[in-house]
Amino acid sequence: MTVTLAEEIMLLSLDDESGAAKERQSASWAVAGGILLDLVLAGRVAVDGGRLRVADETPTGVPLLDERLRRIAEWAGRRSRAPKVTEWLTKDSRKAVEATIDSLRGRGLVRAEQHRVLGIFPVTRYPEADGSVERELRDGLRSVVLGGAEPDARAAGLLALVHGAKLHRLAFPDVPRKEIAPRLEEIAAGQWVAEDVRRAIRDMQAVTAAVTAATVVTTVS
Repeated sequence: MTVTLAEEIMLLSLDDESGAAKERQSASWAVAGGILLDLVLAGRVAVDGGRLRVADETPTGVPLLDERLRRIAEWAGRRSRAPKVTEWLTKDSRKAVEATIDSLRGRGLVRAEQHRVLGIFPVTRYPEADGSVERELRDGLRSVVLGGAEPDARAAGLLALVHGAKLHRLAFPDVPRKEIAPRLEEIAAGQWVAEDVRRAIRDMQAVTAAVTAATVVTTVS
């Protein structure tokens, strides 16, 4: 089963048993960034210098991506110049997470469970329904980061987003961050993909890191 970058990040974020989202705020930026990066890899969106533009409005055939593409085109079309990626991530991160969870439910990878906090406040959580995709994902990431395998463009992009949003514990819960950070930096800067895609990956990594840091500062303040 082929899943999107956003779905992969969401699978890493959701606790398999409880369905609770871990690193919720940082993961939401990475999920929205993952959708953008998939659209870049599909040739639908271009990201350069921290700004984005729609290069091709032709649907990809992936509902999750096509709905965001439609929204980006509509939103960017009302602006006089290419908008900043940070503007779109700020606007869309929450909705992108909701759309991504809906997609995972539609694929049968997670299920919805209703709970009440303190017996009063209703919350919905999304425990694992089919763990095969996440197991394959984690095995692939470990092969690249710990085993030295060469990543393809999607794996490089995913790891750059994980590194930028500081989601190391989600992807590698049993490995200290300092042990894998150099390899993640190498992957983000490596010659794994075409130059324009590599620039987009680095831009997305930088933007995700920036908005994650800003969110942490605001929360602490």
